[in-house]
Amino acid sequence: MTKTLTTLLLVAGVMTGCTLAPHYDRPAPPVADSFPTAPEGYATAEVKSGETRRAADIGWREFFRDPRLQALIATSLENNRDLRTAALRIEEARALYQVQRADLLPTVNANAGYTRARTTAAQAATALGQPGVTEIYEVGLGISSYELDFFGRVRSLSNAALAQYFATEEARRSAQISLVSEVAKAYLAERAYAEQYELARDTLKARESTYGLAKQRFEAGATSALDLRDNESLVAQARVAAAQLARQRAQAHNALEVLVGKPIGTIENLPEPMRLSDERIISDIPPGLPSDLLEQRPDIRQAEQQLLSANANIGAARAAFFPRITLTASGGTISPTFSGLFDAGTRAWSFAPQLVLPIFDFGRNISNLDLANVRKNIQVANYEKTIQTAFAEVADALVARGTLEDQVAGQEQVRNAEAARYELSRLRFRSGVASYLDELDAQRQLFTAEQALVQARQLRLNNAIDLYRSLGGGLQESSAVAQQGAPAQQGTVTQ
Repeated sequence: MTKTLTTLLLVAGVMTGCTLAPHYDRPAPPVADSFPTAPEGYATAEVKSGETRRAADIGWREFFRDPRLQALIATSLENNRDLRTAALRIEEARALYQVQRADLLPTVNANAGYTRARTTAAQAATALGQPGVTEIYEVGLGISSYELDFFGRVRSLSNAALAQYFATEEARRSAQISLVSEVAKAYLAERAYAEQYELARDTLKARESTYGLAKQRFEAGATSALDLRDNESLVAQARVAAAQLARQRAQAHNALEVLVGKPIGTIENLPEPMRLSDERIISDIPPGLPSDLLEQRPDIRQAEQQLLSANANIGAARAAFFPRITLTASGGTISPTFSGLFDAGTRAWSFAPQLVLPIFDFGRNISNLDLANVRKNIQVANYEKTIQTAFAEVADALVARGTLEDQVAGQEQVRNAEAARYELSRLRFRSGVASYLDELDAQRQLFTAEQALVQARQLRLNNAIDLYRSLGGGLQESSAVAQQGAPAQQGTVTQ
């Protein structure tokens, strides 16, 4: 019996390496071979840093140069609840895979039993024995309902669970990339509101001082009531702008704290922030080729693993059409006395293979196979859509990069021109050449230009973050850290 059981298990082990799943061929990317160029009339922005590495190989500490932002990102990676949940999802998927994988091997159980029973006279007559009390002791090992996976049903289900585990791990990587970019954008929003609030507060102080002088001139009869009311209106406008920006900055600070996962004030040794005008705050990166996205973006790798899982489920659905062979076996000793359990002649064994051949199931297996094929087609469409979305995100960021550079440069010229105009208006008014209304209008336009410049700089930095994220950057802390390989590359499910 032992030889027969061993032979069957060896044959089963060889056969379970095969499945009926269809051969997997990666779908062709439904995108162009190159990214679009900048709009007509705008040159594609050059990478000022001369960087040639892929975005996925550039650590976020290298890309984000602001020490304060680096500290916030590091804190968020430790405390953000969404990222923590994504990590726990990996543990959940790993446990589910290990549960499914355990079905590939037989489960061996040790058992021991004791039976004490009284035999009636009728039972004794039937068994040609004497009525009385009997005792039976037994110990042994057993294999219960182990499926000999000749047609790869269990193997296919295990491969499907493995692919789902890989997909969950890619989802966590995607969550980390999104978290890094969202923290950076929330930080820039808070910094932009802070700088605009600083401008509004300085403007309010200057306008209050100007209003005081205008009031003195009005009381001395040197100016009209119209000039006084214009000054009063400018002071009120600056006060309203300062109040709005103070509220927006506080709300942006609260949103940033949610992403970071803890109060920012409790972070020790938090450096002072850099200004948005500092060119060193964020590095430049090259775009690369569209085909690189398949290896760089975790969401694309996640979609492919889900496709592999659906492909493996087809193998399990196909195997359901073939016989299922299960094995139940046990071996041990049985004795009427405990002390005689291991005496000669007490050995006992049982071997009970079972074969189930589906004949008529009202179309259940056919429907399950159709369902598995439809779900695979859904995952193919989802995989292709994920690639298209990734391509569009990179293309949008690249198209915007050149135009935003020109927008910031143009807005700086506007601000400089308005600043010069304001100085000239002041000189012309002091010289009696122009009216005070010209100076007030120049002051209003200068404030608007300064606010617009801060917003333009924020847009440019946000675009750089979007490009970094869409190219798969944000997984590594620095280039010295070995890149985390994609699970799809480490252990692609074999069919």
